[in-house]
Amino acid sequence: MSSAARPLSEPQVLAHTKRRLFPTDDQSYVVADTQFSQEEWLPGHPIDPAVRDCLAPFNHVEIGGGFPDLVGVQVLESDLLAVDRLGEEPPLVAVEAKGHTSTGTSNGVDTERAIMQAYDRLHEANAAYIAAPATAITNTDRTLARELNVGVLGVKVGGDVAVLERPRLVGNRTTTEASALRFQASAQGVADRSFGLNHPKNYLGYPLAHYADGDTATLLAEYDVVSAVDDARRGAAFLGLIEDRERVALTSLGEEVVRFAKAHCGSVEAALAAFQEWYRSQKRFVDLAPAWGQLARRVVFQYPATELLVGELQTMHDDWNTDPSLVDLVTHCHELHPTFTVELFVRGDEAVRRRVLTEGGSLRCEALTDGEVYHAPTVFQLKAMLYHTGILTSRGAEPHRLEPTEDVWALCNPV
Repeated sequence: MSSAARPLSEPQVLAHTKRRLFPTDDQSYVVADTQFSQEEWLPGHPIDPAVRDCLAPFNHVEIGGGFPDLVGVQVLESDLLAVDRLGEEPPLVAVEAKGHTSTGTSNGVDTERAIMQAYDRLHEANAAYIAAPATAITNTDRTLARELNVGVLGVKVGGDVAVLERPRLVGNRTTTEASALRFQASAQGVADRSFGLNHPKNYLGYPLAHYADGDTATLLAEYDVVSAVDDARRGAAFLGLIEDRERVALTSLGEEVVRFAKAHCGSVEAALAAFQEWYRSQKRFVDLAPAWGQLARRVVFQYPATELLVGELQTMHDDWNTDPSLVDLVTHCHELHPTFTVELFVRGDEAVRRRVLTEGGSLRCEALTDGEVYHAPTVFQLKAMLYHTGILTSRGAEPHRLEPTEDVWALCNPV
């Protein structure tokens, strides 16, 4: 039998579905369940590495009382939905996949179970689908799915995906786990290159240079604020200071930085001149320029990951762990916010997620002692900003220089 004629396994069904539902888009984020990161799907049936690469990154995300095979945030194409999308935010989408097996129903594809699982996900997801080999989906399946508002995707051997039933988007309550995926897909999510710079002044300087008369990049260079203009713009967007779309625009927070500059320096140009005096200073920013340091603290604290980290570090302090290591922090946070913790701290590539997470989504604690598994924008750049703004006691470190069991994450001023 040729490979093209072989029955579709569940990982193959899911990979084709991901390509259809979640095409590459900077405004989307999707993860497959950790069970698909293993070497074999069924005994003696390895998962093709290309399929694993397609499905990565992996995480174990609880939605609606279970763990969908695929969950993500994406503005869906119109032919995938029965009505226009709900509101301005992209919907949270859950997918349950089934493939051919040697057990289960007569055709080896338990579509009815998939429909009921998908229906359960609608307690928290905006849309839910099942995906299965097209030949295994019956009229009875389609009728049941239609009654339960579950979408049905029929996957063909060649990879084409037919939309057999289109769901309606629904509203839902948002849990921490769902919020973690929404956060990743937002303008502030922990993208691969979210923070490229480790000093908050570089990000505060961007809205000032944008507001001032003249070319933004030229002004940033002229006043020795920062030469890595793209990194400064990206970080300013992640901190909510600007909207970085076709044209850069100041947010209300960015406008407040401009007001602060005018109030304290008289003009944005005078403020940029003050930035020039801080060029290459190694001194902690909150000590070098206390007023600006406090402003940076307020900006950094509004970044959603900061509030979570500070809250959990306070909890650890209350439990007598006053100087937790990076490993301590990740282990603690994963117990309470597993999805968010993995997305915030662990690199998203397939090999690293397989090292750090078991098939069931638990942490392999021994892997956490290797600095190379960590997400640099969190353990280096974000931590450095938390240090410069007086929130944490120590700077960050690049992953290849990181000693996770000795890297201390402690609050300067616990309450």
